Amino acid sequence: MADRYPIPPYTLETAREKARLAEDSWNSRDPEKVAQGYTIDSRWRNRHEFLHGRDEIIAFLTRKWERELEYRLIKELWAFEGNRIAVRFAYECHDLDGNWFRSYGNENWEYDEHGVMAVRHASINDLPITESERAYHWPLGRRPDDHPSLSDLGF
Repeated sequence: MADRYPIPPYTLETAREKARLAEDSWNSRDPEKVAQGYTIDSRWRNRHEFLHGRDEIIAFLTRKWERELEYRLIKELWAFEGNRIAVRFAYECHDLDGNWFRSYGNENWEYDEHGVMAVRHASINDLPITESERAYHWPLGRRPDDHPSLSDLGF
């Protein structure tokens, strides 16, 4: 297996880089691309769902982005040690009926020696918002470097 830099053990700089790389990947909204950041047998808890392996991750993300439209995400490093990273995040999207949401959460990540995520635990809460309350207005895809962070936005 090829290494996915940065690899553990993480420093403050490399943990921040890993969080941003994960954010960029998820903002692509490409299930196949995102799944490459996880081990073949990766284990997830996402809200009430328990997933095992890349095939289940791809199926989950495909369903997710079929119903969470105009998805934009910001992740922020919370803590790290060795091969583990904790982030907090918030994303905005709307459903098929045009209802907007901001979803807040925390993730705990554990990486293998190659820098590939083996375990992901996500706790997420959804807040209905109006379109005028949206805070993420960049074009779909990677968040611009000069866009405010979660802390800057008060999230």
